[in-house]
Amino acid sequence: MTTDTQAAAPELGKARTRKEDARLLTGQTNWTDNIVLPGMLHMCFVRSPFAHARITSVDVSAARSMPGVIAAFSGADFADEQASLPCGWPVTEDIVMPPHPPMATEEVRYVGEAVAVVIARDRYTAADAIAAVDVDYEPLPPVLDMRAALEEGSPKVHEAGNKCYVWPFVQGDIDAAFRDAPVVLERTYRQQRLIPCAMEPRAVIASYVAGEVTLWSATQIPHVLRFALGAFFGIPEQNIRVIAPDVGGGFGSKLQVTAEEVLAVLVARKLGRPVKWTESRSEGNLTVHHGRDQWQKIRIAADRDGRLRGLDVDLLADMGAYLMLVTPGVPLLGAFMYPAIYKMDAYSFKCTGVFTTKMPTDAYRGAGRPEATFAIERIMDELAAELGMDPLEVRERNWIKHEEFPYTSISTLVYDSGNYEAATARARELFRYDELRAEQKSRREAGDPVQLGIGISTFTEMCGLAPSRVVGSLRYGVGGWESATVRVLPTGKVEVVTGSSAHGQGHETAWSQIAADKLGVPFEDVRVLHGDTQVSAKGMDTYGSRSLTVGGIALSGACDKVIAKAKRVAAHLMEASENDIEFTAGRLHVRGDPEQGVSLQEIALATFTAHNFPDGVEPSLDSDATYDPENFSFPHGTHLCATEVDTETGRVTIRSYVAVDDVGKVVNPLIVEGQVHGGIAQGIAQALYEEAVYDDDGNLLTTTLADYLVPSAPDLPHLTTDRTETPATTNPLGVKGVGEAGTIASTPAVVNAIVDALRPMGIDDVPMPCTPERVWRAIQSARDNGAGQNGGGQ
Repeated sequence: MTTDTQAAAPELGKARTRKEDARLLTGQTNWTDNIVLPGMLHMCFVRSPFAHARITSVDVSAARSMPGVIAAFSGADFADEQASLPCGWPVTEDIVMPPHPPMATEEVRYVGEAVAVVIARDRYTAADAIAAVDVDYEPLPPVLDMRAALEEGSPKVHEAGNKCYVWPFVQGDIDAAFRDAPVVLERTYRQQRLIPCAMEPRAVIASYVAGEVTLWSATQIPHVLRFALGAFFGIPEQNIRVIAPDVGGGFGSKLQVTAEEVLAVLVARKLGRPVKWTESRSEGNLTVHHGRDQWQKIRIAADRDGRLRGLDVDLLADMGAYLMLVTPGVPLLGAFMYPAIYKMDAYSFKCTGVFTTKMPTDAYRGAGRPEATFAIERIMDELAAELGMDPLEVRERNWIKHEEFPYTSISTLVYDSGNYEAATARARELFRYDELRAEQKSRREAGDPVQLGIGISTFTEMCGLAPSRVVGSLRYGVGGWESATVRVLPTGKVEVVTGSSAHGQGHETAWSQIAADKLGVPFEDVRVLHGDTQVSAKGMDTYGSRSLTVGGIALSGACDKVIAKAKRVAAHLMEASENDIEFTAGRLHVRGDPEQGVSLQEIALATFTAHNFPDGVEPSLDSDATYDPENFSFPHGTHLCATEVDTETGRVTIRSYVAVDDVGKVVNPLIVEGQVHGGIAQGIAQALYEEAVYDDDGNLLTTTLADYLVPSAPDLPHLTTDRTETPATTNPLGVKGVGEAGTIASTPAVVNAIVDALRPMGIDDVPMPCTPERVWRAIQSARDNGAGQNGGGQ
């Protein structure tokens, strides 16, 4: 047995390598696509080649007659039972929420929408047989530009029109803030459409036996998926088991109730055989929900000394063809973050949701907050340029000082803690800010064709999606709580059951560290169970950087309950008052006599045998806890980026990148480092590489990784990262979220650096992604207009 000395070693803050990595990295794991069930069949979908069309007929007879094909169905075959895919966030009372059938029956509204399904003995036969399905369409005009979609006379995506909702939010006297302001700036920024590219494609297997459904899915939300299947598709929830095996990434793309999951269940029920579907990468790019896709018109009012007066945001958000699980709410998560870390007198926000004939959008890493941070950090640079001030100076003049926390922002959020000064000072030091500014000045004076740009992003975010009452006030369809169970086994080993469902975050490691510290047991003695609704009966799953700040706190509470139960048993065994029992490093002892006592392992065995047990006490240490936080979590940080821009070719090279984040107390610095690195990579990808592109007919042109440019390791710079630590005051562990911070902060840092390099040429924006061609065209346009000097000189 591990000694008590070893058990008492602190775990929180220790850089543990991840428990789960051994099986993940060696392939000894169980991805959904690895699973083979007896008699299993394979599904493949016929998908619309039109962005908008009426379905005039679907003939599956030829496919049905092919060798190896078991069945084929059109959408009409499931019309009476497939219901509508759920949207859980109807953000306004008058929101337009069109029916969203898993398989189209009368009309298709984006390229890739399913119109028929073929089921065969193997996936290759199914894939071949879909070519035999004959579908006749009557093409309709596509609707591709969300601005044009709102114009009079635009073709309609749905009978009710193209406007989904309008959501306004105003705090303070916005007219007074802009009236007679010495400086008023207006800019329009484009958040391009992005495609989440998780390492593991989506996959699903459904089994239907004697009225009971078992669904294996590469999902982030097994509990929400189970609820949705029970609530919307006529299956008793108690008869549904959803299992998320090891899931290879999600970034929001697996935060969904998908057509393929629902149809797998319906097909398995109809045929009485288990069925599997695994997407190809091109199929995934077409049909996994997309991210971002917004037009942001932003106005800012300020005094000549740089003090902010007011901020006004007018947002157009592309919903795509339908509303998926949280589609309408994603832009509203950003609504509260446009003011960011800054103080101002008034704030106005309006979001108009618009339908187009494209793949629906939904949550993608950051979900609304990267878009907001981009806009405010871009226009803060514009304000600095207008005033002739250093961009860091403008920010510091307006940000909330550390002694002002807790601080209620103009958007009504209560920031519990933070220290923007400390994070920025550390980032500035690591970046060698003053030296780089001096080098930039000398390059400009010399007319160097390769210009140096310095980009800044000082950010905060609201994450840990909860609390239930707050999200409920925003008409969010479910709660924000999380659940955990701690089971102390007779041998003293510990099982932790969490409602959070990991897809790469390292829950098994971090949760083991929390339980080991709280219970005083060895890290190796803790096992974490998750992702199976029959094992983990309650949970709200994983998204919005909520796992640690909500699920981890639930675990902490369950551990506290275990200790409270153990104290009753220890008091009985030591013939002492329960009030005199203390718990220290895995041992229970009488106050003032720490050398005498019993270990938690001894209490576990005594509870198991129950031979000498206190009257009226149940023989169990196992404990449950459900935690619903009182507030969001507010990590923050400062990211600085230096780019070299070749003014002759448009090529952008990131020369250095420094990120100093404050995520409160850190459970495992290795995991934090990994999350920050991965997030920055995705933010850089939006700035420089990624964009979902449609042609004029609504065909997605970026269906493969040859067309949709996801950066690999050689495309990314060396990252210098560090942390400051301002513990959260709203949870007992003092932790804040980290999963999305890097993505939120990095995109504006990179684009600000590019624009900073080109500003002497009269350039104040380059649309994302800032490809060499777009940068070069911006330079040529500036030269044609006679702005600045050739070669980047002043």
